[in-house]
Amino acid sequence: MSAIVGSSTDTNTPVPDVARGFPSPEARHVPGAGLDPIFKAALYACSGLILVLLASILILLFWGGWPALSTFGPSFYWSTVWNPVTEKFGAGVMIYGTLFTGILALLIALPMSFGIAFFLTEIAPLSSRRPVGMAIQLLAAVPSIIFGMWGVAAIIPLMANYIQPPLIWIFSSIPVLGYLFKGPASGLGMLTAGIILAFMVIPFITAMFVEILESVPAMLKESAYGVGCTTYEVFRNVSVPYGRTALVGATMLGFGRALGETMAVTYVIGNANRISASLFASGSTIASTIANEFPDAPAGSLRNQSLLELGFALFVISFIVLAISRMLVRTGTK
Repeated sequence: MSAIVGSSTDTNTPVPDVARGFPSPEARHVPGAGLDPIFKAALYACSGLILVLLASILILLFWGGWPALSTFGPSFYWSTVWNPVTEKFGAGVMIYGTLFTGILALLIALPMSFGIAFFLTEIAPLSSRRPVGMAIQLLAAVPSIIFGMWGVAAIIPLMANYIQPPLIWIFSSIPVLGYLFKGPASGLGMLTAGIILAFMVIPFITAMFVEILESVPAMLKESAYGVGCTTYEVFRNVSVPYGRTALVGATMLGFGRALGETMAVTYVIGNANRISASLFASGSTIASTIANEFPDAPAGSLRNQSLLELGFALFVISFIVLAISRMLVRTGTK
């Protein structure tokens, strides 16, 4: 035992090259061993490329939008004026629309994602679990523009003819609550955009919910069943509390995904530069404004610089949301 201890604490013993990540002398004579440094250099290059790409995007947006920020000052972020004719620009309407539609999408997608995840992890038989899981994966692969086309062809007529008119008739005369349901029944607006975004983030959130709920130790659930708990009670009192933090993090990741969606929202939100509390009012988001106006903004113009600053604002908002979600997911998995 003393010999073993002595050998483990001997600081004069040279460390083998293999332990330091270098090939052994025998391996150096194997054909192809000389490619190892090239392979490592390629791996470092791939990893560094991601950092360079992220830094270049951030610098481009910040540097390109700095003239607009220096012209309008910090009020650029809360000003509601966006007039290319007079060259007065503010991001208030777009930031409001981005956050409002994202929150609407979460309010719609969250209960549906919970229901689907509960069905797949606790109730669904094996014969139906696989088809439903595959359908969710296929829905996640649908491009954003397809959701936008579906929204124009199906959701907008449905909202304009069958959903918005009765809601306006029922709620518009109620104090305070009526402000949420005022406006023309055009089918366009914040609620329509929120519904489209909800369908886009449901597969993403559901997949993470299923993974989190499946990580709950079987012993905990079996113990709850052993004392007479129902399936719903096990889900509410065991599964959800066990993965609460990670579930919140997954929800925040879905919210971050909804913030940056472009084409689907552009088709159905109405693209109006105004702030309204009504769910049926047209509006705009950062992504939809950039998609609509960036091709027409001359390079180096104040309009182009303001759009770049909008992109920087969206980058910062998305980074904050994703950082919080990653922190919560990491905390919940410890």
